[in-house]
Formats: sequence, structure tokens, C-alpha cells
Amino acid sequence: MTKIYGKIISINVSKVKGVKKTPVEEVILVENHGISGDAHAGNWHRQISMLSIESIEKARKWGIDVNAGDFAENITIEGVEVWKLPLKTRAIIGTVELEISQIGKQCHDKCEIAKIVGRCVMPAEGIFLKVLRGGKIKVNDVVEFCIPDK
Repeated sequence: MTKIYGKIISINVSKVKGVKKTPVEEVILVENHGISGDAHAGNWHRQISMLSIESIEKARKWGIDVNAGDFAENITIEGVEVWKLPLKTRAIIGTVELEISQIGKQCHDKCEIAKIVGRCVMPAEGIFLKVLRGGKIKVNDVVEFCIPDK
């Protein structure tokens, strides 16, 4: 197993799907559910969404004025290009444990994010995770990604 480390630079939540999310300092993750109070939480495989700041910086180079949360991601990570990680990679944040369940997504026909910001990086570079063990996470927490051996 290979381990690499990143840092949470933003945690973002919303009450409805398909909109920019609002940054918060900390959240509670509920096992097999997601972020308490977030629209994407539920008993399915896309409980948490994650995007690298490098992806947001790519969108900025396109000339789009975007920030963490603008692509409706729950967690924005620094230091790891998360879309390059394989499925089943575990993300450990303190006592919380997540598992990558999907990489990228099919974009709706010009989703709300793309309509608002022009283009969207989530279809190719966003990842989704399931909550295996819940708990509190906060901005600046270290994320240990445990990549399974092939």
C-alpha cells in the first residue's frame, strides 16, 4: 500500500444539489451517509465529493473566476491530484475513513455549475467517496490517502 498526503483547504456544503456550496470551518461526517445536513448525503455511493485545488486553478487559467466550493465539491484538497487516484483508495482524516467510489461523473446537459461559471472540471476531475467511519473534520486537516496495491 502506498500513502500520500494532502490537506483540506476548504469544506463546502449546500442544502440543495447542483449549486455552488458555501464554505464552513468544520463538519460532521455520518457513516454510510455523508456530511450531516448536505444535499448530497444519503445511502448511495456519492456521499462526499472532492476536488483538488489544482483543478480549480486549471479553471482559473481558462479565465473563469472560481473558488473552492464553486464546483459543488464538499472537500477541496491541496497537494494531491485526486482524479489520478484509483477506486478503493482510502482517505483517512483523523478518525474519519472514506473510500473512493467513483472518479468523474457524467455532466448533466449544461449543469447549473457550468451555466454559472462557464465550464466545469467536476466531470473529469472530481471524485466521490463513501463514508466508512464518521466523525468531525475541519479545514487544514491532513488527509492520508492509502492507495491499494494492484
